[in-house]
Amino acid sequence: MASGDIQSDESLYPIAVLIDELRNEDVQLRLNSIKKLSTIALALGVERTRSELIPFLTDTIYDEDEVLLALAEQLGTFTQLVGGESYAHVLLPPLESLAQVEETIVRDKAVESLRALAPQHSTTDLETYFVPTVKRLAQGDWFTSRTSASGLISVCYARVSNHVKGELRQLFKSLCQDDTPMVRRAAASKLGEFAKAVEPELLRQEFVPLFTNLANDEQDSVRLLAVEAGIAMAGLFRHEDLEHQMMQTLRAATEDKSWRVRYVVADKLCELQKAVGPEITKNDLVGAYCSLLKDPEAEVRAAAASKLKDFCTNLPADSREQLIMLQILPCVKDMVGDMNQHVKSALASVIMGLSPILGKDNTLEHLLPLFLNQLKDDYPEVRLNIISNLECINEVIGVRQLSQSLLPAIVELASDAKWRVRLGIIEYMPLLAGQLGAEFFDEKLSSLCMSWLTDHVFAIREAATNNLKKLVEKFGREWAQNTVIPKVIQLARDQNYLYRMTCLFAINILAEPCGQEITQRMMLPTVVTLASDPVANVRFNVAKTLQRIYPVLDTTALALHVKPCLEKLNQDADHDVQHFSNEAYEILPKA
Repeated sequence: MASGDIQSDESLYPIAVLIDELRNEDVQLRLNSIKKLSTIALALGVERTRSELIPFLTDTIYDEDEVLLALAEQLGTFTQLVGGESYAHVLLPPLESLAQVEETIVRDKAVESLRALAPQHSTTDLETYFVPTVKRLAQGDWFTSRTSASGLISVCYARVSNHVKGELRQLFKSLCQDDTPMVRRAAASKLGEFAKAVEPELLRQEFVPLFTNLANDEQDSVRLLAVEAGIAMAGLFRHEDLEHQMMQTLRAATEDKSWRVRYVVADKLCELQKAVGPEITKNDLVGAYCSLLKDPEAEVRAAAASKLKDFCTNLPADSREQLIMLQILPCVKDMVGDMNQHVKSALASVIMGLSPILGKDNTLEHLLPLFLNQLKDDYPEVRLNIISNLECINEVIGVRQLSQSLLPAIVELASDAKWRVRLGIIEYMPLLAGQLGAEFFDEKLSSLCMSWLTDHVFAIREAATNNLKKLVEKFGREWAQNTVIPKVIQLARDQNYLYRMTCLFAINILAEPCGQEITQRMMLPTVVTLASDPVANVRFNVAKTLQRIYPVLDTTALALHVKPCLEKLNQDADHDVQHFSNEAYEILPKA
């Protein structure tokens, strides 16, 4: 008898500990116990999990939001722990309670778990347990439960009887017409998903009216979600039906009084374009797109501008060029001078994509002047977006034509009086180099890159040395020894000690990408020579350079050149030179 009691006590132990921890004042302890639910369920076994643990959890759903969130997440993965799919319905009561709480993130997680459980129910269990849960939520007194119901109707619709399908459609209709905006918003967000689940013949008579009402709702937050749903629904209609059923409402959305609604139309325009087909695109969407490009709200213009390339690519091939040249391009020309930097930046990131569509002649006549304007824009992001996409135009007009048109503007910016503008161009050089190739780069831009090494602003000289490293990595060591290193070494003989120091800074950075052979043969002798420089700042930078490049050198070079040079600097009259040479000497290999 006693041993039976002991066994009984031991089997009760996990749930007793859980109850204690869930009632503990420490939130973290309660949260940890929820995260260990699966372990406790395994200890209890499937039968006791169903009969004790789940009812206990259902009764104790009054806690901090983070604890409830963890519980909602755990329950979605509990099917096997309660005995498999035939017992999945046991998990519905606690999740139903969680789907009604005030905190949105908890409700959303509960709905996510319920949606995951729906396919695990048999058809009979769906109608016996899941659908009644959905009905209770849809008819709840609080808006919180009704918002949750919106996300559950579509997941069970396909597998229930026709009678129950009718009830579910009626429930969804009542949610779309709810007095509370939050419920209508939730229903609007699921309208497109539900429309894909219902029978095609019901779309026209039941769902189009729902869409029209939601798209004309007094709340803009409902209207914008309805527009998204409408775009999803558009793909379900034949094109001839679409014109009569949906297009009038979608056209009106492009001129909605709320900029948020217009923004959604601009953002989803290419999806709508694919759904409606070429004829409606040509007759309706091109005009709508042009009005969005001219929208008074900058966010809408930026969203519309970012779709320029994709929208134009998807236009019907027979009239594409004409539609762009006559209707879209005039709007684009106006946008190049837009007052808002985000609009200009969005446009600059895609405008080059028009070149392959419009061909060489139109590019040269109409697009090049726009690119030149954008290259001179005050905002660096606009300039970068143009330079980043030069490849598109290069393919259309060729590198020679490009050099005659856009490169002079880049060179002009590279010599700009404002040093920050020059700095911006330096940062784009490796990008440009990759697009133009080594031969063309040498011809047009190599001398420019070297001239920055003798700029009167230190930030430019520093950026120029970093730029050289990226160019060497792109074009290789042979290019470096023929083009870059001779000019860097030449700086060691310059009258201005600042440029002699720049020579050392460049060697610091170039040693690694150039490798041992080139560093020892071409650069190390220059460093050693500068150890006798009359300016102390140059001499202690020799010590710093040797400290930086010694891992690239072999032991012979270290013994014959580096160590004697540092020993000489160690005897220097200047204390700083002594300090840095001593520091460098200390870290050299002792062998």
